[in-house]
Amino acid sequence: MEKKEIKRYCFIAVLAIAVCVIIQNFSVVMGLCSIALKALTPMFVGCIMAYIFNIIMNFFEKRFFPKKTSGVLNSLRRPVCLILSFAITIATIVLILNIIIPEIVSAFKLVYAVIPPLLVDLRDFALTKLEEYPDIQEQLSSIEINKSAIAEKITDGAFDFFSSLLSLIGTLTATVTNIVIGIIFAIYLLLRKDKLSTDIKRVMKMNFSEKTNRRVSRFFSTAHETFTSFFIGQFIEALIIGTLTFIGASILRLPYAAMTGTIVGVTALIPIVGAFAGAGVSAFIIFTENPKQALIFLIFLIILQQFETNVIYPKVVGSSIGLPGIWVLTAVTLGGGLFGVLGMLLGVPLVATIYKLYFENLEANEIREGIVLPSEKKPEKSKKQEKSIKEKNANHKKA
Repeated sequence: MEKKEIKRYCFIAVLAIAVCVIIQNFSVVMGLCSIALKALTPMFVGCIMAYIFNIIMNFFEKRFFPKKTSGVLNSLRRPVCLILSFAITIATIVLILNIIIPEIVSAFKLVYAVIPPLLVDLRDFALTKLEEYPDIQEQLSSIEINKSAIAEKITDGAFDFFSSLLSLIGTLTATVTNIVIGIIFAIYLLLRKDKLSTDIKRVMKMNFSEKTNRRVSRFFSTAHETFTSFFIGQFIEALIIGTLTFIGASILRLPYAAMTGTIVGVTALIPIVGAFAGAGVSAFIIFTENPKQALIFLIFLIILQQFETNVIYPKVVGSSIGLPGIWVLTAVTLGGGLFGVLGMLLGVPLVATIYKLYFENLEANEIREGIVLPSEKKPEKSKKQEKSIKEKNANHKKA
């Protein structure tokens, strides 16, 4: 056998042994994977942050003295753009919280002011009605109250409350720690992204064939284009629907217009289902002040959601990622079921990437096999693509 075949069979044998070992020690392997994922969580968070911040940072880098390729301005370009991207993100978060938190506090104050008198009225109403039913009053008066049992339940409840509080504090501490480490890791990635990209290309070139590198490069370039288009489009779409919600609530004279617009806009970052979640929260807060206006708000948002689903989303997001609506819904459902909110956010661009690559490969195979589909419109080529094709044809004729 040739060396290539020997390597292939050795790889298959090692893979088969590894699969057998994993199956026999599945619980141990899953436990180790869980520990590893938990330890690597800050790195994953940092990579996601770095990618999102890189979109903002690239926008500034293209406008921060782009013609300067040397000197102080060139060396300051990346740190200044990184600081600007972080500053804009923090300012946006502070602005959103400054709009939402005071409105929620006022809504809870209203609930606190309304509910106690309502409970008193309900109690008085119940006592008045029970006078007409002396049998029920007699049964209620015959109930014995065991003070020791009540005290024991109160004590158990207090212990449960403190244990839940400690668990919550631990979870919050771990979350904050992961976010802080993730931010530090993201800053390092962004400052060193060119060097890291060069090192990865060198490693790939030395360890894999040119065909494999070409496929990997094509996959990541398509994924980068799709993810960037998705995040930008989703942000614009959320901004549009949040603004329209605020304008509509103001025209209809609904309470908490700024807060409802902000909540709906923020939750709309999650594709399809996000705006509905924001609508539910906003409607509940409006309900605390006026139930009739909460119903009006829900009707208005259902109409707005139809407009957003059929007009705004396909134009702003759908066309940019090239994914049909049914696959968007599938990606959101599967991603949310498997990985929660993060799965909803990342599921759509990931499925869009696979969808693009599959149909590009399918179209190439159809062209190679001579299959022509006259019923389908050919995608329009950009001027750059047409120029490239003309140059290739000219070179071919010369050859």
